[in-house]
Amino acid sequence: MDDLAIFWIILAAALATYATRVGGYVLITRMRTLPPRLEQALNAVPAAVLTTLWAPSFFTGGWDIRLALLAAALVSLRYPPLVMLAAGWAAALAARHFLGL
Repeated sequence: MDDLAIFWIILAAALATYATRVGGYVLITRMRTLPPRLEQALNAVPAAVLTTLWAPSFFTGGWDIRLALLAAALVSLRYPPLVMLAAGWAAALAARHFLGL
């Protein structure tokens, strides 16, 4: 694939991303009230995005990654994000050091 084809692919992806973001904004701002189903769908987006971020690592990574993700998930239920990050990092470090993973 040549450089020009890659340029057009990147440009098309950028335009599609921009159009969907602007289109969603314009659509929602034109509504006076959000239908209940749309509001429920929008409330589900953060959980869906979070799942798409951690699920591939959890299922394809090693045990050190799984332990780090589990530790971070448990700590995130009670503590702020920085503490969650430190707990996940410490769990991965401990698994790699003590378990040789």
